[in-house]
Amino acid sequence: MIREIRENDFDNLLKLYMQLHDNPFPEKNDKTAAVWNSIVNDKNHHIIVADENGIFVSCCVCVIVPNLTHGQRPYALIENVITDKNYRKKGYATACLNFAKEIAQRENCYKMMLLTGSKSKDTLNFYEQAGYNRNDKTAFIQWL
Repeated sequence: MIREIRENDFDNLLKLYMQLHDNPFPEKNDKTAAVWNSIVNDKNHHIIVADENGIFVSCCVCVIVPNLTHGQRPYALIENVITDKNYRKKGYATACLNFAKEIAQRENCYKMMLLTGSKSKDTLNFYEQAGYNRNDKTAFIQWL
């Protein structure tokens, strides 16, 4: 089932995130709880998961950014796309990205942007097959 995250989904989501750049499971403290509550209560922050019988097998984040250009239409940022290594190539990430696209369309976004650090041909081809292109814009990152 493809759905948006719920308040009680923290542990399942973070278990999946551990496969994203080898992230450790964060310590549960006031800071982590504050970030989680901020995300869950932000109407513009959407975490989409593929839930297979209580196990999160894939997910992505879709953030809607209000905008003063393009007729005041917002845009969407896609981040943290991950599929559990045991569930890859089964359509889960595509389904999550399609759900994100539905949210962006519902919110009248004029574009969606996705960055990846991957140089893998398979990953880049996957994003192109999902409707993204790497020709229209150039991305720059400044790490802080």
